[in-house]
Amino acid sequence: MNELRNPSGEATAVYRARVRGCLLGGAVGDALGYPIEFASLDRIRASHGPRGVTGYVPGAHGARGLISDDTQMTLFTVEALIAAHAREREKGIGGAWPVLLLRAYERWLETQSKPAPGEGVTAGLLAEPWLYARRAPGNACLSGVAQAHAPDPWLVLDGRPGPVNPDSKGCGTVMRSAPFGLGTTADRAFATAAAGAQITHGHPTGYYAAGALAAIVAHLVAGDSLEGSVLRALRLLERHPGHEETSAALHQALDLAAEGSPTAEKVESLGAGWVAEEALAIGVYSALVEPDVKAALLLAVNHSGDSDSTGSICGNLLGARHGDHGLPHQWVRGVEGRATIAALADDLAAECVRR
Repeated sequence: MNELRNPSGEATAVYRARVRGCLLGGAVGDALGYPIEFASLDRIRASHGPRGVTGYVPGAHGARGLISDDTQMTLFTVEALIAAHAREREKGIGGAWPVLLLRAYERWLETQSKPAPGEGVTAGLLAEPWLYARRAPGNACLSGVAQAHAPDPWLVLDGRPGPVNPDSKGCGTVMRSAPFGLGTTADRAFATAAAGAQITHGHPTGYYAAGALAAIVAHLVAGDSLEGSVLRALRLLERHPGHEETSAALHQALDLAAEGSPTAEKVESLGAGWVAEEALAIGVYSALVEPDVKAALLLAVNHSGDSDSTGSICGNLLGARHGDHGLPHQWVRGVEGRATIAALADDLAAECVRR
C-alpha cells in the first residue's frame, strides 16, 4: 500500500501537516455538526441565530467539541492502515489490509457496547476511555461490522452490490474513508476505500463515494487544487460501471460552486447528506465555494440533515489541502481527542514515508 518513498525534509513536513490537517479538520467539522445533526435548518436558526451555529455549541451533557461516530470510525480506519503499511514494509504482505480493517472496526464496535476499556487493555485506541461513547452510529455500520465480512484485497469494482447490506448507501461509508488517501496513489486509494466500504455497505454508490473521497484526498495531499482533485477523481470514477449517481452528485457540486454566492439553501439543493453521494457533494461544495476555511466548515454543517458527516468530509478536504496550520486554531484546540488524533496522524505519516 505504500508508494511514498524518501521525500525531502521540506516535503515530509508538508505531507505530515496535510495528514494532520485531514484528520483534525474532519474532527472539527464533525464536532461542529454533531449537536445539530438531526435539526432542521429552521430549528438551527431559531436556536442559534440567523447564521446558524458559528462555533461549537453544547452537545451531550452540555459539553462542546464532542466528536461523533464519524471521527471514531475514521480513527479506527487509521489504526488499521498503520498496521497494514507496517506489515507490508516488514513482511512484504500486501493483502492483509481488509482483515486488519475489519478487526479495527470490530474494536470500534466494542466501544459502542462497553462503558470503558477492559482490564488489561493498555495500548491502541481501545485503551482510550473517551472513545467509549455511542454517538448515533448508523445501523448499517453496526450491523455490517457484526457480519464480519472482510472483502477481497484485489476486489474488482464492477458496480455490483456487495454481500453486506447490499441496498445500503448511507454516508457511513464516505465519512470514514479519507485516511485511505493519506499514504498512497489516488488509484490505490480509490480501490481500497471502495473495497473497505463493503465491510458495512454493499450499494455501489455507497462504496464509490467512499472511493471518490479517498482519491480526492490523495490528490490534495500530492499538492493539487481542490477543483483539480475532484475533476481527477471524477475521471477515475467514471471508468467503473455503476458510477453514475456518485458522478452526478459531484458534477452538481462543481456546477453549484461555480455559481458562487453560497447559501444554506444551495447546500440543501444537494440533498440532506444521509446517503453517501449527497454527503460527499455537500462536503465538496462547501470546501470549494467558500475560500475561508472557517466559513466553509460552517456552511457544511448549517443545513437540515447529517450535519456532522458533511462537516467531517468538508474538514477532511480542507485539512488535506491547507494542513493543520490552516485550520481555525481555537476549534482545533477545543475538539475532543485532539492529542490522540494528532499523534495517530503523525504515526500514519511516519509509517508511510518509511522504506
